[in-house]
Order: sequence, then C-alpha cells, then structure tokens
Amino acid sequence: MDNTLSPASAATAAQSTALPSASSAAPAAPSVHVRAVITWLAIFPLVTLGMLASAPLTDGWHPVLRALVLTLLVVPAAVYVVVPRLFAAYGVIRRRRSRQ
Repeated sequence: MDNTLSPASAATAAQSTALPSASSAAPAAPSVHVRAVITWLAIFPLVTLGMLASAPLTDGWHPVLRALVLTLLVVPAAVYVVVPRLFAAYGVIRRRRSRQ
C-alpha cells in the first residue's frame, strides 16, 4: 500500500498545519538580556533573605552544605513562583507601552 500523499492532499495538509497569521501570533519572547535581568531580580532577593533567615541555624555548617540547603529552597521558589510573576508583570508593562 502506498503511504505517500497526492499533491492535492499534501497541499491541504500543509495549509492545515501552517503557522497562524501575524495578527493572532503570540508576542515575541523577551530578549536574553531581559530574561537575565528578570532572573537576577528574582534570585538576588531570595538568596539574600534566605541567607539572613538561615544564618542562625546554619552558622557552624560547611559553606557547601549551606549553599546546598539554600539552593534547594531558592531555586524552586524562583522557578515556580517569582520568575513567572515577574515575566507576567513585564508582559503587562510591555503591552501598556506598545498601546501608547
């Protein structure tokens, strides 16, 4: 049995899988520089607060163990909570500026 498409059915398949038009396309992703700044804005305060909060408990610990525990808390908080909210806020600001 022949599994190839005829030219007419191939054209129909290509049209059905075509990319959406420019008017309905998603906005462009932020540049790598914007992503780096937003990520830093999430990580720095979390690390600072984590270090201050954990200092009394981890004072005598080896620095590598302190870093391990801190990153076990900071990275998930940043990835799942803080960074998505910062990107959402960035998107709102960007849309407001594009309307003006």
